[in-house]
Amino acid sequence: MNLIEKIIANHSKYDHVKPGDIVDIEIDARAARDFGGPNVVKTMIEKNLSLHDASKTFFTFDTNPTGSDQKYAVNQQIVRVWARNKGVKVYDIDNGIGTHTMINTGLVVPGSTAVTTDSHANILGAIGAFGQGMGDQDIAAAFNRGKVWFKVPESVKLILNGVKPKNVTSKDVVLNLLNEFGANSLLGYSVELYGEMVDHLSLSDRITIASMGTEMGVIILLFPPTNEIMAFSEKVSGQKLEKIQADSDAIYAKTIELDVSNFVPMVSRPGAPHDTIAIPEQAKIKIDSAFVGSCTNGRMEDLREVARILKGRKIAPGVVLKIVPTTDDVWRQAMDEGLFTIFKDAGAMVSNAGCAGCAAGQVGQNGPGEITISTGNRNFPGKQGKGSVYLASPASVAASAIAGYITDEFHIPEVPLVFHPEEKSEKTLQTLAKESEFTKPKIVEGRVWYIPEDNIDTDMIFHNRYLAITNLEEMGPYTFDNLKGYEDFAKKAQKGDIVVVAKNFGSGSSRQQAVDCFISLGIQTILAESFGAIYERNAINAAFPIMTYSEIASLKLADGDLIRVNFENGMVENRSKKTQIQANPFYEVQMEIYQQGGLF
Repeated sequence: MNLIEKIIANHSKYDHVKPGDIVDIEIDARAARDFGGPNVVKTMIEKNLSLHDASKTFFTFDTNPTGSDQKYAVNQQIVRVWARNKGVKVYDIDNGIGTHTMINTGLVVPGSTAVTTDSHANILGAIGAFGQGMGDQDIAAAFNRGKVWFKVPESVKLILNGVKPKNVTSKDVVLNLLNEFGANSLLGYSVELYGEMVDHLSLSDRITIASMGTEMGVIILLFPPTNEIMAFSEKVSGQKLEKIQADSDAIYAKTIELDVSNFVPMVSRPGAPHDTIAIPEQAKIKIDSAFVGSCTNGRMEDLREVARILKGRKIAPGVVLKIVPTTDDVWRQAMDEGLFTIFKDAGAMVSNAGCAGCAAGQVGQNGPGEITISTGNRNFPGKQGKGSVYLASPASVAASAIAGYITDEFHIPEVPLVFHPEEKSEKTLQTLAKESEFTKPKIVEGRVWYIPEDNIDTDMIFHNRYLAITNLEEMGPYTFDNLKGYEDFAKKAQKGDIVVVAKNFGSGSSRQQAVDCFISLGIQTILAESFGAIYERNAINAAFPIMTYSEIASLKLADGDLIRVNFENGMVENRSKKTQIQANPFYEVQMEIYQQGGLF
């Protein structure tokens, strides 16, 4: 078996697993954050679920470490009270990013398993552990059972040959990988990394690369643990550990070799982490702000790099540099080493540890027309604010903050580039106009079609006899053509209608038309107790709003009722009957894709 198969088998009742198997696996570390955690608690209470093992269960408050947002503060306190009553440890707002805490404290070690409400939980692949971000209900199930089901993925063996150029950092390595593979050519694979360069990567380097596996679409980027990694994990966990390795005859879906000597310093252009280019030497893209932090690049090694470049220099006039350490330990060490003095002397702002710019409302957000260069892992529209975000390494971010435009540390000018006041005003106004044109509504209201049927499959939605139709505008008339009792749905449906169904909506084939036909008709959203897995992905990727609910009876729905759906908080109101339910709001990634108008 390969690495992912061994880890899954070791945590299941089976001696051997293979790709495609769906198995229950025991979870060593079960976590929820202040983002998602309150919904996990709510599910535990509403479903009257017992807690399997408090010693393996914990919360991390990393998305809003200041507690400055009232809703966050309320939710954090709800979680604290529940955790106290259950004997569950809370890594509170003074701690930092949860996935880093898992590694730094030995909660997760090579070969172990962990789930959390963080979509970058696969960062744990840096030490050869299985980490997955999951939804609130999955996490509640893990709290209750100690296990979750998981489908064994196929694996890719990625061998990085050659010698990495000196000016190429670990962040540049993963940006080059995104340039090579994009966001979906390795979709759904577990990727194991090998090669001489990989063997010499530090823990910090591995974390940086592993953290952007989500942006590549992989299940996880797994680094086989070295002796140094094993020694680190044994020290922080206090355990004697057995190194996990793939068998010599392990099977991989494909083996890919790349020459890292061809890698160059890169940036991701705004809107997509995989839209990467070499750092332009001539273009001189002016920036308004710079950000160093996130689970990808806020460790001591990153802050030392930034301090090395900033020392004795000043940030360009009109540019703001925000620095956020990953954990409180990093914060304290940076202060003890005198890095904060260097940062402040250069004109930077330093904040308390946490997720920062990746969490709405926290340090690192930007405004309309603002151009930011960031060490984060995502730059989807709206992710880090209202402006545009380029992704780069800590060294490139620091160099750009000094230069006033995007560059690397080897091309910092003697005199920084500055904006003229009228340039900024014009750019901000243009962006505001564009934003008002494209921002999608987070609350919709419309007439409901209530179809309380389970297992409405894609042939009922859009029959295969119509699959030759590829023009979206022509698909609407065939919607529900094969659903008994609703053959005339398309004739009666009106633009702005809302459809509410039951379990497993959209099961069956992978046809995109089963989503697009509703878009063609102007249906605003579909609510279901659950969706077919492929249908759910197709809908989210097409920016078609779908939501799930746990209970619908109290809404007292009837065809034609006027209902209001809030994608952001999950509230569904029947305005005709004056009833309401709490459904599951959009996940963060779902909202990002919806607001940007689709996956691409």
